[in-house]
Amino acid sequence: MGRRRRALPPVAAAALRVNVIRLYKAFQLCNGLLWWLPIFYLYQRDIGLSDQEIFGIQAIYYVAFCLLDVPTGALADRFDYRRFLQLGAITITIANLVPVFVQNYWGMLSHFLLIALAYSFTSGAGSAYLYEYLHRTGRDDEYKNAEGGARAYSLIGRVVCLPAAGVLMQWHATSPYLLSAAATLVALFFALRLPPLPPGEHRHEQIAVTRAWRVLRASPLLALLMVQGVAIFTLVRILQANLFQPVLDAKHLPVAGFGVLMAVTTLFEAAGAARPGLLRRKVSDLRAVFLLTVVMAVCLALLVPLGIVGVVVCLCVFSLASGLSFPVQRQLVNDAITDPRSRATLLSMESLIDRAVCSLVIFALGGYLSRGAMNDFLLHAAIGTVLLMAVVATTIHLVRTKERSR
Repeated sequence: MGRRRRALPPVAAAALRVNVIRLYKAFQLCNGLLWWLPIFYLYQRDIGLSDQEIFGIQAIYYVAFCLLDVPTGALADRFDYRRFLQLGAITITIANLVPVFVQNYWGMLSHFLLIALAYSFTSGAGSAYLYEYLHRTGRDDEYKNAEGGARAYSLIGRVVCLPAAGVLMQWHATSPYLLSAAATLVALFFALRLPPLPPGEHRHEQIAVTRAWRVLRASPLLALLMVQGVAIFTLVRILQANLFQPVLDAKHLPVAGFGVLMAVTTLFEAAGAARPGLLRRKVSDLRAVFLLTVVMAVCLALLVPLGIVGVVVCLCVFSLASGLSFPVQRQLVNDAITDPRSRATLLSMESLIDRAVCSLVIFALGGYLSRGAMNDFLLHAAIGTVLLMAVVATTIHLVRTKERSR
């Protein structure tokens, strides 16, 4: 028989828990510090790729992530969440170095495929590790603030690096990729220092995909909360990654201001992520996420009639709302998972659905933009989001009423 680990004294356990949260925040900060984010399109153009090749690589990236995310999440449930965080940091470090040495189409394709693999390693395992650690130490209530703090750390890192990306690229074209590799190598150091999970009531004795599917089928509330999360992620991804530059260009903001404004909006998102319990005094967590999602949709619609000053305000409010909503929504989903053996798999499933829906919306966006109908897309996306939230809220109310009547 193996030696059982002795329980730590309360003071030592509390100190270790604080250290785990700090290490997790540091990991998220360094692992998300991708200096090349604002300039990767320009970099690919400079090395000779066409727009068709660039966006084709993005489409392949989404497909690869969707194919990899659930299997890697299931393996993380089977083995050790920490090992998958370490694998993710190693893989993304290699990915960041590929464009430095292979400056052609195949190099960039390999780069993004490795990015997809790296994020599939960490997308479910990170939150699962943090939640399980706090749950097993009886501190579930700390998860939301810990996850929000980690998100804020990651965003603040981007605030620091995003404005410098263009200057760094002019100084040395590959420097943003080299700095990104250095940051993710530091993330590996923090991942290696994470302690094992305390003893719990479950062991990861088998692959979790089938079990996760059973959990999802047995919990309509969990499925609905995932749909709620899909709406948040899609709005954020579409506006911040795909429409940010077209919207600002349509409002005639100088290109030099794009990076600065992106840093400012990221700062607002970080402020929201650092204070996820701000609305708890007024409304429940579930209602707060619904209200914040509607606020984000309204901001999206207001981008159409407003001038540049109003657009800047809307982008800041949108970012603040997304920062507030993300950790709260993650807490709701984690609380709704009834079998912790499938936690990483279920979180990976949610992430897969996020990316799949996002890829479909991006496909539709291409059609709107080809017709010069960006404003129509913004309005339709806002209206669709509000209607979806109304349907999800009503369905959750019916599900809870049915559960109470049993």
